[in-house]
Amino acid sequence: MPAPAPLSKRRLKLWIRLLGVTRQAEAELREFLRLRYATTLPRFDVLAALYRRRDGVTMSELSRMLLVSNGNATTVVDRLEADGLVRRTPVETDRRTVIVALTPEGLARFETYASEHEAEVDRLFGSLSEADIDTLTEILKRMGGPR
Repeated sequence: MPAPAPLSKRRLKLWIRLLGVTRQAEAELREFLRLRYATTLPRFDVLAALYRRRDGVTMSELSRMLLVSNGNATTVVDRLEADGLVRRTPVETDRRTVIVALTPEGLARFETYASEHEAEVDRLFGSLSEADIDTLTEILKRMGGPR
């Protein structure tokens, strides 16, 4: 029987597996949003960020929340604004700064998206038991992932 691979090789294989699972799930969620709602994951992510901050955020805050450039965030917000899902409001004390927030239609649309997105994630990870989820969550917390 051959000796087990060194721990560093096993960790590398684990990383590749984690990356593969993440990429596959993301690809399926992108396709789900495209087919079901004719929207994109970046649009969903902006709506989700604005949903969490109902009073709105500056474009700089939004970029930081999403870990994207101001230019990328602006492009997505431009499209969402054209569709009536978000609004920009200039800050009275600094006209260069605008607050971006969901419109009532954007709020309603996101709530529909979020509900079905959750169901789709549930389907994607449906083979995991409650114990599996607890174990994976604990492992990822030890690795320093999102809490």
